[in-house]
Amino acid sequence: MATARDSEWENSSGSEQNQFSGDSAEFGQSGESDEGNGLNETNKNGGSESGSGNLQAEVQDLKDKNLRLYAEFENFRRRTSKENFELIASANAKLIGKLTDVLDNFELAFDPKHKAAKPEDFEKGIKLIFAKFKDILSEEGLTEVNPVGEEFDPNLHEALMQQPSETVPENHVAQVLQKGYKVKAKILKHAKVIVSTGKPD
Repeated sequence: MATARDSEWENSSGSEQNQFSGDSAEFGQSGESDEGNGLNETNKNGGSESGSGNLQAEVQDLKDKNLRLYAEFENFRRRTSKENFELIASANAKLIGKLTDVLDNFELAFDPKHKAAKPEDFEKGIKLIFAKFKDILSEEGLTEVNPVGEEFDPNLHEALMQQPSETVPENHVAQVLQKGYKVKAKILKHAKVIVSTGKPD
């Protein structure tokens, strides 16, 4: 026959068992939570490493493209520089070839075998050589700057002095002491001039 003490012991044992079961369940849930957190941290770290790897690959790709672009530009620059040099050399050779004709004519003029009997004939021959020389330079684009009566332009003229003039207006070229020269729009040599100050007082 069960006594009151036995009932109390059974109730106490059941309560302890229920408490133990509850603690075990809480522990299991806590363990599962910690394990899940660990997996999340692993996933996060894995994603971070993957993103960093992709960024490094993109940076390396950009570096490679820049290096190839720089190499192509250097090749283009060298090729262009070489072509320009060859073009200038070819133009110079063409001009020098024409000038050798003038040199040959001068040698013939000064050769005693071909020396003219009269000074007038010799002078005529020299003038022909001079005309040939001017024609060659003109073909290459050379033009004279002979600005008598023109308004003084410091971009084209070099003023050596000033003087009054009855006929030439003030700040105009009264006299050219030495002609200038230009090739197309490029000035090779400024004309040396005297500039008018206008009519004398």
